[in-house]
Amino acid sequence: MRKVDPVKHEQKRLEILQAALACFVKDGFHGASTTDICAEAKISPGHLYHYFRSKEAMIQALVERNLSHAAGRLEAILAAPDVIEALVQELESTSIHQPQAQVLSAEALAEACRNPGFAPIVHAQGRAMRALLVDFLIKAQRRGEVDASLDPEATANILLVIVDGARALPIRNPSVDLKRSSEHLRLMLTRFLRPSIERPPPTTAAAEADRVSCD
Repeated sequence: MRKVDPVKHEQKRLEILQAALACFVKDGFHGASTTDICAEAKISPGHLYHYFRSKEAMIQALVERNLSHAAGRLEAILAAPDVIEALVQELESTSIHQPQAQVLSAEALAEACRNPGFAPIVHAQGRAMRALLVDFLIKAQRRGEVDASLDPEATANILLVIVDGARALPIRNPSVDLKRSSEHLRLMLTRFLRPSIERPPPTTAAAEADRVSCD
């Protein structure tokens, strides 16, 4: 039996996933066939099954790669000097300025609505992403960089909605001013997430002045 070179095997696996990704962007998850993917990857259908048993297996592998990347990016954001600013920049680069993500996000949600076999993949991805965000928010709250009064689970759900909305924005309005939209996104997230600054207690002199004025 021929030994499999794990490095070459993984490299070919990644090439196939990139080919699948290109086909999904072009034709959708339902429209892209394994034949299309094989043609894009320049391999035979028989060769494909050495790496992935089905199109769903490729989609699952892409989801796992995306979650792994997201986990790494959230850790990097936590290490940034300004967590909220780093989060906004990440949303800009992965959503507002990422046409591929915009197409795949809309396609995945639509496919989940019409395909009972596909929906569990989207639901599982959503649960895993929420768990990553909840962990991220709790850590940021402990460091005083996110408002501690916010419920992490509910806040994670809102952040996912914001991601979906940011990706849909250029689709809804191709002529949208992305720079101005990013500025407003920054303002919205800053007001939402940043701990509120409590007014400091008055000094003794100021307190006495207030008492006198009230009298």
